[in-house]
Amino acid sequence: MVRLQTSFDYHNLLVTGGCGFIGTNFIRYLMEQQDFGGRIINLDKLTYAGNPHNLADLSVQFPKRYVFVRGDVAEVKVLARIFEEYEIDAVCHFAAESHVDRSIKKPDEFIRTNIVGTFQLLERSLKQKNFRRFHHISTDEVFGSLGQEGYFTEETPYHPRNPYSASKASSDHLVRAYHHTYGLPITISNCSNNYGPFQFPEKLIPLMILNGLEDKPLPVYGDGKYIRDWLYVTDHCHAIWLIMKQGLDGETYNIGGTSEKENIYIVHKICDLLDQVVGSTTIPSRRALIRFVEDRPGHDRRYAIDFSKIENTLNWSPQESIDSGLLKTVQWYIQNQDWVNQVRTGEYRTWIDQHYGQLE
Repeated sequence: MVRLQTSFDYHNLLVTGGCGFIGTNFIRYLMEQQDFGGRIINLDKLTYAGNPHNLADLSVQFPKRYVFVRGDVAEVKVLARIFEEYEIDAVCHFAAESHVDRSIKKPDEFIRTNIVGTFQLLERSLKQKNFRRFHHISTDEVFGSLGQEGYFTEETPYHPRNPYSASKASSDHLVRAYHHTYGLPITISNCSNNYGPFQFPEKLIPLMILNGLEDKPLPVYGDGKYIRDWLYVTDHCHAIWLIMKQGLDGETYNIGGTSEKENIYIVHKICDLLDQVVGSTTIPSRRALIRFVEDRPGHDRRYAIDFSKIENTLNWSPQESIDSGLLKTVQWYIQNQDWVNQVRTGEYRTWIDQHYGQLE
């Protein structure tokens, strides 16, 4: 099979899970790009972390270019209708259950969405005429845990260690199998930990920001020395779009942020930023709010990404440092308290029922 460098103009792009954190940022990013004039069909089941209010303004601003469909990526009839009605020629597949703690408590939802959902989407893409690209969003967690040295590369063997990463590893293998077995045009990207606007408050960075704003305890797992590579979400969106436009068919690309930090460093940095930006009247420093809590099962010690492949072949590198990215993130949460309150109170769930009705 010949793998050619692509330069596609996508007309009808299906984005799955577009109301989630990264999907929301990707759709917003794409609508601002001069090299994309097509239509986005956003398919999202609207589970707890899916919030269509994130993108409600796009329906008004781009009434002919943005379409939202509430539906389950694992439902065959839903996919068939969308592919036929909107003449889908490409897929960017974000839809996934993604929180490790939730996967430990309730793995069945992760199996259905992350494995069965990906399978059904691949099956439908294979049947579509003039289909150009299936891009699958994955994670560095499929590689397992690193020691104190070394980096994950595109050739690193898979070693998932919790139900979430195992389900993502399974979906990665399915995507590759459909390329090698059936010739489906695919690309895959494995990214490091994302952060930025619209991230659900259960994740480390928004949780620390929001608790810190209210002088609440800041829970940190174990000794806080777990290491992650942090990637600002807009840098990730840029990388995804480059891969979809210019990536080689059948290839995998690692996307990293060159910000390998211990969790406790991130928490300290957020505390210091909040002290500087909003001040505090009750305590001398928000670092005093840090509480070390019982570790979670199967907690991987270190992740670090080698992204030299995408850097050398597609000329991509992250633009945000951990300092600039965290400052932007802190400022966004401070400036978007209405969004925060909607999510925390569950008001957005009422909004969903009023605007979109029942799940297809």
